[in-house]
Amino acid sequence: MKMQLDEEKTLNALAEQCKTKNSIDPELYVKYEVKRGLRDINGKGVLAGLTDVSKIKSYVVEDGEMIPCEGKLYYQGIDVEDIVAGFTKDNRFGFEETVYLLLFGELPDSGKLQTFKEILTENRRLPDKFVRDVIMKAPSKDMMNTLARSVLMLYAYDSNPDDTSIPNVLRQCIQLISQFPLLTVYGYCAYNHYYNKASLYIHPPKPELSTAENILTMLRPDMRYTELEARVLDLALVLHAEHGGGNNSTFTTHVVSSSGTDTYSAIAASLGSLKGPKHGGANIKVVKMFDDMKEVVKDWTDVDEVKAYLRALLHREAFDREGLIYGMGHAVYSISDPRCETLKKAVDKIAKEKGKEEELELYKLVEKLAPQVIGEERKIYKGVSANIDFYSGFIYSMLDLPPEIYTPLFAVARIAGWSAHRLEELINQGKIIRPAYKSVAPKREYVPIGDR
Repeated sequence: MKMQLDEEKTLNALAEQCKTKNSIDPELYVKYEVKRGLRDINGKGVLAGLTDVSKIKSYVVEDGEMIPCEGKLYYQGIDVEDIVAGFTKDNRFGFEETVYLLLFGELPDSGKLQTFKEILTENRRLPDKFVRDVIMKAPSKDMMNTLARSVLMLYAYDSNPDDTSIPNVLRQCIQLISQFPLLTVYGYCAYNHYYNKASLYIHPPKPELSTAENILTMLRPDMRYTELEARVLDLALVLHAEHGGGNNSTFTTHVVSSSGTDTYSAIAASLGSLKGPKHGGANIKVVKMFDDMKEVVKDWTDVDEVKAYLRALLHREAFDREGLIYGMGHAVYSISDPRCETLKKAVDKIAKEKGKEEELELYKLVEKLAPQVIGEERKIYKGVSANIDFYSGFIYSMLDLPPEIYTPLFAVARIAGWSAHRLEELINQGKIIRPAYKSVAPKREYVPIGDR
């Protein structure tokens, strides 16, 4: 016990030394015009590359001035809201054709779409004994770590893993897109069995079902779901599939791919990025924040009481004391996040089916009040609006999905975008991505160990 205490004391002292010696004066970032987060004070990103895969629009330029506008998101030049409206009108699932669009740059006709679905179905399986030997033998408490480990292990089952030719990388990407739902669900089933002592079941995917339907089928003990549940999950997958080349995990895909490494390493790195609570893990934070709010706020319809809670969040006096209202604000969008606006249209339907109308009204009230409170409490340089994480976690909770797979579900969708960007990086064969960092450390002389 004493040895453990001594080690902890030493480690804490070293940590303090590390913090002291590595702290950089914030004023130096201003002095040297460093764009922290690769964004300027108005949220405009530093131009680091070109892409055809998707486009984000959050402002227009008039007379040389940036004017915020309603947010827009385009996949291969097509408005994502039009894509959603198209497959919704036809009463079709949309994720598979969205994947096709992102990878190949055009919307498929019915014949091409059917062929592509068959290709996805054929690849929606794992190598023999992979579930037993990899997923079941070392379950993790964190599903994103489980997913990343599984991806890296798939390298060993690939007969040609390091070939970065476009046909081979496309094969690998299609396989991973098809396998991610299985890796996610089976990883959770293993965790739930070994850590929560729940019954273990492994349901195989059904070839006639869509990606969304298969996720619900494999995840639920009785394999049952409603039509609305599957449609809403499919919509969430479509809206999470891609979001420009500059988001953290997609930029990671470009950076790692530019080194010439294999597909499995590149995608595992992107998963590590997405795991972070500032990126893919934000939707869980929103749900937990609302769980805390529902306990603290006695009257969910009382504007003043809800405002008081939101102020307490900003003052680091509520929930996790991080000073954030999760789900509000975005690095790019200011007036609106088009993904959130599209997802909201499905929230009313699923909330009614699940009897969650009262909770939905609380979400809507917070969405209305949060920008007001943030504007009163903080100096902001652009507008603040709800982002996609604000409602996606709520939707997943109404679908009775376990919180442990909220972020992995993000990855199940975003692997489509990562794959498109990896292919784009390799096709255009740019230089290895290597930005500059300015050293601000003063020059010092080496001191012999006896004189220190």
